[in-house]
Amino acid sequence: MRTGARKFLVVLALLVNAGCSGSRDQLLADLQSPRPEVRALAVKKLAEEARPDDLALFTRAAKDMAAIVRGEAAVALGKSQDARIVDLLGELLEDSDVDVQGKAAMALSQVKNDKAKAYLTLQYGRRGRQTRQVIVQALKQANVPGAMAEVVAAESKGIWDRNLLALTEGALPERVGAAEELGKSGRPEAFNRLLPLVRDSQVILAAAAVRGLGDLGDKRAVPAILPLLDESFPELRESAITALVRLQEPQAIPRLQAVAVEKSSVSPLAIDALLDMPRQPQTDAVLCAIVLDAVSSEAIPVARAMRERGGCPLEPIVDRLSRPATAAGGLQAVIGLGPAAKDTLPKVLPYITQGDATLRALAVDAAAAIGDVSAAPVLQKAFEQELATVKSLRQDWVAQALPERYGPGFDPSKPDVEKERQKGEKHTSLLARVKALNAAKARGLGRPVVQQRVPTELFDDVDSAQFEPLAGLLRALAAVKAPGALELLKGFAGDSSVTLRTAALVGLTRLGPEGVAIAKAGLFEAERDLVKALAQALAEQGEAGQSALMEVLPQISSEKLVLLDALSRTGAPASAVEPLRKVVSEGGPESVLAISLLGRMKAKEAVPTLVKALEDSSSLGRRELLNALAEIGDSSAAEVVARDLYHDLPEIRAAAAGALARIGAGSQADALDALKSDYYRRVREAAVSALAKTTTAAEGAR
Repeated sequence: MRTGARKFLVVLALLVNAGCSGSRDQLLADLQSPRPEVRALAVKKLAEEARPDDLALFTRAAKDMAAIVRGEAAVALGKSQDARIVDLLGELLEDSDVDVQGKAAMALSQVKNDKAKAYLTLQYGRRGRQTRQVIVQALKQANVPGAMAEVVAAESKGIWDRNLLALTEGALPERVGAAEELGKSGRPEAFNRLLPLVRDSQVILAAAAVRGLGDLGDKRAVPAILPLLDESFPELRESAITALVRLQEPQAIPRLQAVAVEKSSVSPLAIDALLDMPRQPQTDAVLCAIVLDAVSSEAIPVARAMRERGGCPLEPIVDRLSRPATAAGGLQAVIGLGPAAKDTLPKVLPYITQGDATLRALAVDAAAAIGDVSAAPVLQKAFEQELATVKSLRQDWVAQALPERYGPGFDPSKPDVEKERQKGEKHTSLLARVKALNAAKARGLGRPVVQQRVPTELFDDVDSAQFEPLAGLLRALAAVKAPGALELLKGFAGDSSVTLRTAALVGLTRLGPEGVAIAKAGLFEAERDLVKALAQALAEQGEAGQSALMEVLPQISSEKLVLLDALSRTGAPASAVEPLRKVVSEGGPESVLAISLLGRMKAKEAVPTLVKALEDSSSLGRRELLNALAEIGDSSAAEVVARDLYHDLPEIRAAAAGALARIGAGSQADALDALKSDYYRRVREAAVSALAKTTTAAEGAR
């Protein structure tokens, strides 16, 4: 019995060994398979056997053309814990595939030596968000204390050293980039590096140094920057203005005012700088002075901004209106201030009948901005005179109207079937076929197809500029709600002139629900400038106009960006949440504006859509997504938002930290604490703010 049992066990062991050898032979054969998934599975199963001799097989698999195979090879190499494979894993950490990078990082964590740690620390500053997060996880797994703080500090030091080297030894383009980057660091030692460069003979380097000092936030730089506003180089002056805005220095206000009214190429930038300065009586007084002295295209937006701040004193405006020589400044101020300047209307109306065309146009716009019905008689009289002038200009020498339908064979939207058949299928216009397919798709989705208007003139010999006075009067009659304005504008809503048609449609938006309903149809026009002006006018009419835009939005495919841009200036109604969510889900450039609108609306029901978009690494508007989630303040998004603390772009890291400050940092205190040593000043400030708010909230809870 004992001898028989021994023989049976020997035979069984031989059979098992033979089976295992057969299985291994198959795995070795699978390594040569043309199918990547088969090769990857073979590497995985061989790794489970943990044979030291297989290290050469895994090394060769790490060079495979397929990412899936290289990833399994990295895992297998990590399991070996052999110090010889560290360099190979370091190469895989630079792989073009993100998943391979992550597996290589986790494999290096298993080796647990200084060289492996050095590879992980070095590559943190060179990789994208997903790999950076895995590297931190790998270092924690390797029992490295303060893993994220260590790699962030190492990255910060590397960027600083690289920029210092480029500033001192690099070519001119490298020095320019380094000067700006040193400023963004916010480090005090950067001040002494940048200040001497402000007077460098290379203007682009001096301008970069000035921008860097602005980013640095050190007000000691103001005395060196202010004189640059008098330089003759526009680039240097632009940089000085930008830096002074960032430094928020009140000393700069008088100098910026002088630049704003000099009517140069940098005047608009100086005006924007003053608008961005801290609100104080001195700034408001300067802006009101600019309203009177700047050119109309720059003064009117400033006056509108001052309307929101409480307006400007009317005495200087009335004084300007008292003299024709200075009336233009007063009229442009009234246009911007609108109803707040109603008391100036008696001074404005006489200029509507002025002989000077410029003053007449400004006066019409001023009366429209005030919007008082008492101006209607003067505007109606001026309209009748201007209409008579335009009619004489448009007098046709051929009285018979042109046909508005194409004759057989001439309609470009309907190709001649016989000709197409003769030319053959391969000669059929590809563009015409694409247009036809798009039109069919639009009809299937219930979207109107935008049709080009049929020309009513062989040649229009009246320039569009000659219609501007009449167009201004149409808008003004609608603004003051003159008697009969609705019927009058309805007649011009189909005019052949784009200028008059635009004015009529824009005016109709101000004439109640009926006017809005008529104007809304104009959003399907082919002229982009008309659609843009009309969308802006509808958005400014409050909920009625904004609801009309949202109703049309799903039906438009090509001009969604125009409609959303108009809404982004005024806000969207509560009913807009669902259409905006759909726009975000579809992606594209317009999704960025939709995201911002949802954030401003604090739409909690949009959080799942925004989170899904944030999880997609290819989504546009990543910073806008983070800001929108911060505005909404839903703590359920904290985990997804926190992933962007590892992002390779500093503006995204700063936005993520800022968002966590508002929605709650949760378990991300370690990551935020590590970002306190980030290279970029704005990231550090956002992290400190988030930690402070988290600490305050925790103390309040206790």
